[in-house]
Amino acid sequence: MRAERGPRQSGFQRYRRLLAGVDDDPLGGVANLFDVAMVFAVALILALFTALQVPELLLSEDDFTVIKNPGSPNMEIITKQGQQIERLKMTDQSLQGQGQRLGIAYRLASGEVVYVPDAPGPGDRPAAPPAP
Repeated sequence: MRAERGPRQSGFQRYRRLLAGVDDDPLGGVANLFDVAMVFAVALILALFTALQVPELLLSEDDFTVIKNPGSPNMEIITKQGQQIERLKMTDQSLQGQGQRLGIAYRLASGEVVYVPDAPGPGDRPAAPPAP
């Protein structure tokens, strides 16, 4: 006895039956790529914070001064005193006005700069810092 076959299916019908379980949304995979990219970005930010010790700088109670790009035109001085962080940018502007000589600075052969304050005279008072 011969086994009876069902009606013949065309190639398109067989292909359609194979793809019946596949989602019809062509952009469905893009959402997964976005999720992976977000996880990667967060991991990269955490790694940078850990490597650069940013939390230690921001959360510590120690006072410190950081000089960025020393000797260049875009030099910055960042100081932290307690919870206050101050950022000073250098400019090419020269200032004029009345003042008092406070000392002299020397650059050593090693590149270090040493500040030597002037000895106060008999009637001199210590200079007060400028008001902000």
